[in-house]
Amino acid sequence: MNRVITDAIMSGKLNLKYAVLLPLVLIITIVLWALPLSAYGITEMTVVQQRMIAIFAFAALMWMFEIIPNWTTSLVVIVVMLLTVSNKGLAFLCTPEAGSLVDYKSIMASFADPVVMLFMGGFVLAIVASKYGMDAVMAKSLLGIFGKKPRMVLLGFLIVIAIFSMFMSNTATAAMMLAFLAPVLKALPEDETGKVGLALSIPVAANLGGIGTPIGTPPNAIAIGALENAGYQIGFGPWMTRMVPFVIVMILLAWVLLQLFFPFKSDKIELKIEVKERKKDWKTYVAWITFFVTILLWVTESLTGINSNIVALIPLAVYTCTGVFGKDDIKEINWSVLWLVAGGFALGTGLNKTGLAATLIHAIPFSAMNVVLVIIVAGLICYFLSNFISNSATAALLVPILVVVGTAMADPSAANNAQFVSLGGMYSMIPFIAVCASLAMLFPISTPPNAIASSTGLVKTSDMTKVGIIVGAAGFLLGYFLLTVIAPFAQA
Repeated sequence: MNRVITDAIMSGKLNLKYAVLLPLVLIITIVLWALPLSAYGITEMTVVQQRMIAIFAFAALMWMFEIIPNWTTSLVVIVVMLLTVSNKGLAFLCTPEAGSLVDYKSIMASFADPVVMLFMGGFVLAIVASKYGMDAVMAKSLLGIFGKKPRMVLLGFLIVIAIFSMFMSNTATAAMMLAFLAPVLKALPEDETGKVGLALSIPVAANLGGIGTPIGTPPNAIAIGALENAGYQIGFGPWMTRMVPFVIVMILLAWVLLQLFFPFKSDKIELKIEVKERKKDWKTYVAWITFFVTILLWVTESLTGINSNIVALIPLAVYTCTGVFGKDDIKEINWSVLWLVAGGFALGTGLNKTGLAATLIHAIPFSAMNVVLVIIVAGLICYFLSNFISNSATAALLVPILVVVGTAMADPSAANNAQFVSLGGMYSMIPFIAVCASLAMLFPISTPPNAIASSTGLVKTSDMTKVGIIVGAAGFLLGYFLLTVIAPFAQA
């Protein structure tokens, strides 16, 4: 009976998406595409730039409503851009009279952007760690440090999940840690309120932990990639030196909150993590050594001079040459995330190469706006949207726009330039948006780790929202002051 009801609900959602939302999105896109240029009120705008506005609106609405999978939207956007705004597109559309066309190679290069390669390297490390049982060994070793006292076990879960989420997909981390936690939750008494806190530790720590490294979560990669394209560099080490302390403070806050809202009644919790025995051969040692060498090279980028994007390809080369990572393992790479990120980069390329970014900078008075207000409002919008659509899609949507805004405010002739520079400039605003995207954890639909926690049946949406609001507000304020006042990024 429940299955019938679920199928009916899903069918209703699909009908709503395809019968109502999809036609609405297409109508809006066509209208923006077909309007006379004069309707925009921007004298410098070209036909190609108008098409980019329509494509951008299409991407935004499709990502927001999730009518089709987000990565599919990214692919559609890239194909449409290649056909309509590139120098090798449809001949009757892509004419010199239409405006500045984008080199088709630069659009297609979005699939192999250095930051996409960085993220792929992170996926490869995570897959190998799981394949060789490295994740379970590390989890057991780390959690064993915290003993059997409930509050210390809770802290252990928060810290270990956060650490894993810095280098693995937060979804994979949450699923793995739930597998370790599930037997404990079942063994605890029915009236043990601390169970809720333990279950909530999974999404809270997974979402926060991903902030700590450039590969921790897609919004980080999107922010760093957009900055690189705009001429700003943030290395792996500098990102971690600012974001890891942020994560530590937020994890400690979450620890206090979860104990306050869901106090433990039990005196002891025993964790039994089974590690699958695997014969230690030379491949196992290659897996472990390469894993730690890669991380070491990432955090010592300033010393070695090897760019973190290049470092990401080292484990792929070593693992494939030695057979540690085979052709079947390639299928486990989360290509959908990589393509979604590529779609965001393609939009940014389109905004810049068509001249639309420059046109908007001249037409809209960004350079006279209050910088603090712009940063805070942008952060709030990002936080709000990320609670309802994927944080990756939110970042892919907002970051290209904010790079345009930041470019205007970074102009030395801008009235607000001094204020913008004093607050860290582009180095503050764009990373802050990435942080805001990861702080969104109000509902089960907000992030996959939230949905995983909700699947335990222990967590009410009201409990998730209660904790999420406080963690989000505290993270928003701390993130703002960290990146604008305490330790803003500088040129790497």
